[in-house]
Amino acid sequence: MAEQKPRSADELLDIVDEQDRVVGQARRGDAMARGLRHRCVFVLARDTDGRIFVHRRTPEKIVFPSLYDMFVGGVVGAGESYEDAALREAEEELGVSGLPRPVPLFRFLYGTPEHSWWSSVHEVRCVLPVDPQVEEVAWHTFLTDEELERRLPEWEWVPDGLEAYRRLREWRGR
Repeated sequence: MAEQKPRSADELLDIVDEQDRVVGQARRGDAMARGLRHRCVFVLARDTDGRIFVHRRTPEKIVFPSLYDMFVGGVVGAGESYEDAALREAEEELGVSGLPRPVPLFRFLYGTPEHSWWSSVHEVRCVLPVDPQVEEVAWHTFLTDEELERRLPEWEWVPDGLEAYRRLREWRGR
């Protein structure tokens, strides 16, 4: 199991502008409460059969509790690179150690009136048995691309993950 980094409202984040340049720092709780733009990573994790790890978030999550997600990931810590955060978050949420570095695909600015973050989308192949972090993942399974597509209109998905997935399909030309 990956070493657990403390995840709290006190975690320090870089605050960034519209061009993803660091303009300050704030505690996670303050950044969320005040809608300050920060950085996040999204990692599409596939198993050895190419199926996508899909999960339902726990009710205790600060943002989008109890919703479904096709990505693992989270906030990028102050001074942390997107690539390091992607590996850390994937190992934490999947409950594995020794993943290959997730491959960065693209970045986009996600924004609503309540939330704004620069989003870096990655992909990784997980050949290890997963043991998802119980603080993050209430339920999980692996779905084929076709099964996931069928679930999109049926389940309530995190809006940022749904947007990242839509952009991923466009990026891949689908």
